[in-house]
Amino acid sequence: MSNNQEHSNQGQASPEQPGGFDSKAFLSRLTTRPGVYQMYAADDSILYVGKARNLKNRVSSYFRASGLTTKTIALVNRIARIEVTITNSETEALLLEQNLIKEQRPPYNILLRDDKSYPYILITDKETYPAVRFHRGAKKGKARYFGPFPSGAAVRESLNLMQKVFLIRQCDDSFFRNRSRPCLQYQIKRCSGPCVDMISPEDYQRDVRHATMFLEGRNQAVMDELAKQMDDAAMNLEFEKAAEIRDQIGRLRQVQEQQYISGMSGDADVLGCAIQAGGTVVHGLFVRQGRVIGSKVYHPRVSVEEGPADVLSAFIAQFYLGAGREIPDSLILSFELEDHDALEAALSAQRGRAVNITHKVRGERAGWQRLAQTNAEQQLASHLASKQSIHARYLALQDLLGLDHLPERLECFDISHSSGEATVASCVVFDRNGPLKSDYRTFNIEGITGGDDYAAMHQALTRRYTRLKKGEGKLPDLLVIDGGKGQVAQAMDVLASLQVTEVLVIGIAKGPTRKAGFEVLVSGETGEEQVLESDSPALHLLQHIRDEAHRFAITGHRARRGKARKQSKLEGIPGIGPKRRRELLRHFGSVRDIEGASIEEIAKVSTISRALAEEIYAALHPDR
Repeated sequence: MSNNQEHSNQGQASPEQPGGFDSKAFLSRLTTRPGVYQMYAADDSILYVGKARNLKNRVSSYFRASGLTTKTIALVNRIARIEVTITNSETEALLLEQNLIKEQRPPYNILLRDDKSYPYILITDKETYPAVRFHRGAKKGKARYFGPFPSGAAVRESLNLMQKVFLIRQCDDSFFRNRSRPCLQYQIKRCSGPCVDMISPEDYQRDVRHATMFLEGRNQAVMDELAKQMDDAAMNLEFEKAAEIRDQIGRLRQVQEQQYISGMSGDADVLGCAIQAGGTVVHGLFVRQGRVIGSKVYHPRVSVEEGPADVLSAFIAQFYLGAGREIPDSLILSFELEDHDALEAALSAQRGRAVNITHKVRGERAGWQRLAQTNAEQQLASHLASKQSIHARYLALQDLLGLDHLPERLECFDISHSSGEATVASCVVFDRNGPLKSDYRTFNIEGITGGDDYAAMHQALTRRYTRLKKGEGKLPDLLVIDGGKGQVAQAMDVLASLQVTEVLVIGIAKGPTRKAGFEVLVSGETGEEQVLESDSPALHLLQHIRDEAHRFAITGHRARRGKARKQSKLEGIPGIGPKRRRELLRHFGSVRDIEGASIEEIAKVSTISRALAEEIYAALHPDR
């Protein structure tokens, strides 16, 4: 790893662990999304690569107080840092994990993983009666290959299901050519008997064409037929049969799950960029021959006024031009560049072949694009929450407010509602390690005029500080109000009525430009307004807690609104009526399975467009 490369999800030195890794600080900011984690030793050598459906839960298991094997203890004692890459699903994490293991050969993976190639489904195309088979290894001969798939078991289950649905043979050619009567597969209705001409070549080719369409993703007709059979079975009270068909639908969906981590072809570097006050991240996914072979995180120094497109332009020029690095066929970006043509020409000239720079991509490449951007945003959030960054911000805040001691505890309040409906106030708490989520609270606001944010703030603060005054919790050193003089006045009135004098109050309001970096701070004691420099660490801390309060308030409001309307999660999504809900449930089987699906999987439902799939995914994952 070069000196200018840094992963943001990296623990800090701790004397309590032999490897110098501060697992508590690292785990406190680790995401719960699926992905891959890479463990490194102090000399930057790779130790272990693993995948997880829930990164936080999986990585936490390595740092339990008991129950670890001798090998795991030895691994943990050598860890100096851990880096993570987020994926859309556990399947994608598995494929990326295998790619990284094959590339890096981590010592703690060798005894646990084999080095087999990915399995494929193969359909022969040179015979009158083609066969569908399991295939692993080099592609050769005249045949169509579909995959790769994450496991041999998934392919075998899929072939078993395809036998039942399409009745295509899976036998060896020698067995097929020497039959004089139908075999057992024909008797149990898993083959149409082409070996003894029980089906015409035309009809058999039709079944092969349908199977090919299914493997290519054009499988809605098959899904609809199975869904109808499931409904008919349920109507006839044949619940066991209906459950079996439901499981078949689930397996069909599993076969067709789109694999972004391993595709069919293409070399590309995929760059995402995220900017917040106090930090910038460029995340690169590196794709070779259609496979994501790894990722890197970069932290360029930029001013707050520069946007993501400006950052990417400067990064590309410095990273590729004159650096001796490999330049791929294409660069896929999350944002459109103003100097697109100039960069494209310069890169093409240096490479000696055409290089395509684009931000408009579809299908598999759009999946890579979203992964790069998601990782950039997640890793920036982790970087901003790191221990050194938080400590520096607290020191700056102490200096700004003229405090005798470093503040130990901050609280911030925000209000969220939809045109006055289901008003919710949030209270988030930060300590010196950053967000203290166990102390977060929400307040359902009642008995006020809809949309009266002042009254809502007054009620929430009264309820909160009445309890704290009674000793039911800790008083903060600083109370931060998301708002201007009006909201701050409400806070001062509540604290005065409760005779709480030891809490300092400050408001953070959007300035005239309504842009980050130009906020106005309002003193609770004097009402004076102050505008800080955009690169002030104290401002970054206040922005962080303000944004977290805003996010938590919206989450609480949406939950309350959905409960008040007595709607399921699907019924609360605009554009999802009874017909689309029925199609979604037919396709996935349950709301829980829909929640676990990616945008691409949701968009496979015939009545769901790509844009609507994004709306559904966002509604079901409000905190992502």
